[in-house]
Amino acid sequence: MPRPGGPAAAGFAERDVIWPAPHDAADADDGRTHGDVMCWSATADLVAGAGVAAVGMACVTSVRDRRDLPLAALPLLLGAHQMVEAVVRHSGGGSGPATVVWAVIALPLLAVWVPAAVRCAAPPAARRRLTFLLALGVATAAGLAAAVAAGPVTADIRGHTVGYAVRLSHPAVLVAGYLLATVGSLLLSGDRGLSALGAVVGAGAVVCFALWRLEFVSTWCAFAAVWSVLLLGWVRGRRGLRPAAAGRRDRVP
Repeated sequence: MPRPGGPAAAGFAERDVIWPAPHDAADADDGRTHGDVMCWSATADLVAGAGVAAVGMACVTSVRDRRDLPLAALPLLLGAHQMVEAVVRHSGGGSGPATVVWAVIALPLLAVWVPAAVRCAAPPAARRRLTFLLALGVATAAGLAAAVAAGPVTADIRGHTVGYAVRLSHPAVLVAGYLLATVGSLLLSGDRGLSALGAVVGAGAVVCFALWRLEFVSTWCAFAAVWSVLLLGWVRGRRGLRPAAAGRRDRVP
């Protein structure tokens, strides 16, 4: 995913990396790599964000087990994230507050939120390995947060898409840690529904990356919506579990 484009430091090359995927570096005209992500317009971002957030509200209100709440609330965060992009578009991109908020959610926050939420919802037998992935997510988030804090984080409006760039040190390590902590935690959750969800997320990431490399408009908005609907199905399916099958979890009154 990362592309070269920066000075060497301490034996490692620093790079401006697009999250979540780069565009062809040959198109860069300013020494930075660029990538096309997200939806068609500010209005589409706003509508998609509201829709995903509505699914998140349905997830949260369907929860019967406190341990499922962090994961059930994830679509609320994804919906808010989409709405932040609408602000980025409305402001014409650049490196303003909305761009920084977008990066904070997409990078360090999700790197911790997803593995932590999965660990809460997972059966006891899976928690040891998920603790390792959570620790990996925290370490990855620290590196990503440092990159965002050091800046600059920029957004470039490119027709129907938006390109985001942030300078990362050791990008391959950080990207690998991010994917292992997020997708990996779902796949290793020990819960069939979450493992299937992880397979969908992983496959979607591969498809979206292929589309970006081929310069098609991203399907990320639709993918986030589908992922959220699948999560709603998982949450509602949990309501029928017996307490013993749920690992003797605390129930929401």
